[in-house]
Amino acid sequence: FPAESSPPASYVPEPTRPVFTQEQAESLAVTNPGACAPDCAALLTAPLEWNLASDAPTVLIVHTHTSESYERGGADYTETAAYRTLDEEYNMLRIGDRVALLLEAEGIGVIHDREFHDYPSYNSAYSHARKAIQALLLENPHIQLVLDIHRDAMEDGGRQVSTHASLDGQDCAQLMTVLGVGRSGLTNDRWENNLSLALKLQVLLQAQCPGIARPISLRAQRFN
Repeated sequence: FPAESSPPASYVPEPTRPVFTQEQAESLAVTNPGACAPDCAALLTAPLEWNLASDAPTVLIVHTHTSESYERGGADYTETAAYRTLDEEYNMLRIGDRVALLLEAEGIGVIHDREFHDYPSYNSAYSHARKAIQALLLENPHIQLVLDIHRDAMEDGGRQVSTHASLDGQDCAQLMTVLGVGRSGLTNDRWENNLSLALKLQVLLQAQCPGIARPISLRAQRFN
């Protein structure tokens, strides 16, 4: 608007949507151990026709492995097992709270499932979390996105490998998106939609914070 015809105080500009290109797709790394053969360029450039900003909750944050924690550093908390704790200040609930806060600041309604799905039984964590997700989706039909946030960990020959990036002079944990494409008897008909979103997120993350994102991992599994 020119100065002589400034917009009314109630004017709210439409958010600008990023434009993605085939060249960006060629620069993305996707680990894919024979799970499928996606067309990353087509999926990256496919339009994302949704809007998460709403009065009703549109995002559900869960933690299949709720008790996962990080290296202690100077923190003092009680572990239930190595790198796991029920202390909400140091496990994945703390991370989920922070993500929820940032999304809500953008006008996105969030439900944060605070249930421990991996304690006391770690082996039944995914089936336990699945029941909770299904119930929450039934109760909240406006949810469009479910984020299962974990603490990443990588080993090499039994030795734990550090996965971190340095941003603005500070060390921080890298991020990795893990997607299940399904397997025999456990199909996932939405994996390409999920990958389309993950590719867009990867481009934006790398543009804003180079080095923050590890390659997207496609796996022949069906996660929740």
